[in-house]
Amino acid sequence: MVPALPALVHDWNPLPEPPRRRPSLQDETLRDGLQSPSVVDPEIPAKRDLLHRLARLGVDSLDLGMPGAGPKSLAAVRALMYEIRDHRLPLAPSAAVRTVESELGHVAEIQQRVGLPLEAGAFLGSSPIRMDVEGWDLEHLVRLTRQAVAFCRKNQVPVMFVTEDTTRARPEHLKALYGAALDEGAQAICLSDTCGHATPEGVRQLVRFVKEEILKASGIRLDWHGHNDRGLGVANALAAFEAGADRLHGTILGIGERSGNVALDQLMTNLTLMGVWEGDLTGLPALADRVADLCGFEIPANYPVLGRDAFRTGTGVHAAAIVKALRRGDVELADAVYSGVPAALVGRRQEIEIGPVAGHSNVMYWLELNGYDASNERVERILAAAKQSRRILDEAEIRALL
Repeated sequence: MVPALPALVHDWNPLPEPPRRRPSLQDETLRDGLQSPSVVDPEIPAKRDLLHRLARLGVDSLDLGMPGAGPKSLAAVRALMYEIRDHRLPLAPSAAVRTVESELGHVAEIQQRVGLPLEAGAFLGSSPIRMDVEGWDLEHLVRLTRQAVAFCRKNQVPVMFVTEDTTRARPEHLKALYGAALDEGAQAICLSDTCGHATPEGVRQLVRFVKEEILKASGIRLDWHGHNDRGLGVANALAAFEAGADRLHGTILGIGERSGNVALDQLMTNLTLMGVWEGDLTGLPALADRVADLCGFEIPANYPVLGRDAFRTGTGVHAAAIVKALRRGDVELADAVYSGVPAALVGRRQEIEIGPVAGHSNVMYWLELNGYDASNERVERILAAAKQSRRILDEAEIRALL
């Protein structure tokens, strides 16, 4: 009797303690992602297409852009709001704005015109280093916070108050700023690792501090917005959720300024494997390809789950194990024996290539998959050529050898 796959994997990864919460996910591709100096800003029709793809994927909310950045950005946010309304997309829209009345006014105007709530992500620097550079003091920041949130309340605009560089801010400053925002009626607050400074343990400490010392079971939504400067973006987002954050932000492919944002696609994959998020990820590769094409961004070959090489192997011993599982008719086992993420989760499959470190299994698998008799003479001829090559053989080269 062949054992079931779970019996073959001793999982050292701890699962969240029950009851498990489902995190809400906010896509920032069309706002923070486009702040990358290496991407192209897509036209409005392309952005409309992305809205529909993200909705089908199961994203809960979407940052539509910064209406205060200029006429083009303002027009895009308006157009996307109409698209969400007219097609009844299950997306909660938001827009990033500074805590100044001119930008907050854009949000109020768009909301009034479209007839759909538009959350203002009102952001303000909070760390001592930023305060020193700008010449700000805490009293000035508290005053800006109160004025901004009060303006939103007066105009019936839902507001998420965002402190930039939260992970380098002082506890007493956060208490003062978030306290002022909550006093004035903010519906949510957002912690930001603007410079990618945090580690997972630092994130846990920060989230717990805010929940215990500031929110105190108030029912206010708590968001986490991270960056990837230390390569810890996804790990930090998972730590924020485990510590109590309600909504996690990210961008497709992690595009964004400097080293980018939390990669929303990787976050979705991990949350799904953890069993705390459900969504159909089979459309994720097509969405990533679309974002890459529209933004002029090349997906690295070794990018997790979505890169060209994510489920490819040219190594003989790895291919042999995959092929043995397939010959047993166990596709699930073949998808797991040399992969921490099932390729089927995102609508892909394990791929076996032929190259310098290939073995007989690589060649036999390719021949059988492509309808050829895997005779010893053919296998040896192709394998000999592969051993002399400096790279993976492409299809034309293999067929020429046949």
